[in-house]
Amino acid sequence: MKLTWFRVSIFAAVSFAAGSWVTARFAGLPKVEAAGSRVYELRVYHTLPGRLPALMSRFRDHTVTIFNRHDMKSVGYWAPEDAPVKDNELIYILAHPSREAATKNWNEFRADPEWQKVSKASEADGKIVEKVDSTFMDPTDFSALK
Repeated sequence: MKLTWFRVSIFAAVSFAAGSWVTARFAGLPKVEAAGSRVYELRVYHTLPGRLPALMSRFRDHTVTIFNRHDMKSVGYWAPEDAPVKDNELIYILAHPSREAATKNWNEFRADPEWQKVSKASEADGKIVEKVDSTFMDPTDFSALK
């Protein structure tokens, strides 16, 4: 009886260990990791009164596509919920391969003929953006997004 109980216990322990290994190996959440010295750029656009819809349209219809062409990876876009900023702010995060690449990306973006055309056309009714706040960020060692 003791030998059977011992075998069952060993079998249960081995099964548990194997199941844990399989779960950890195949069912774990994928990690989002940066290549090399990737940096993230937090940008907050402050629009002139009543111009947020024009900015949103410009991003939705053109800007994001042009960003992609210039290796500017969109992480996400947000609109604040609370007044007064909900009526005049767009917040987003871009990923760049490096800080140096960010400078190069922005210079190429600004010089892009399509962007220049889109920017001019979207401001036919007046200037849209009052100011832009930009902050470059590195993920912390405890961040899920690396």
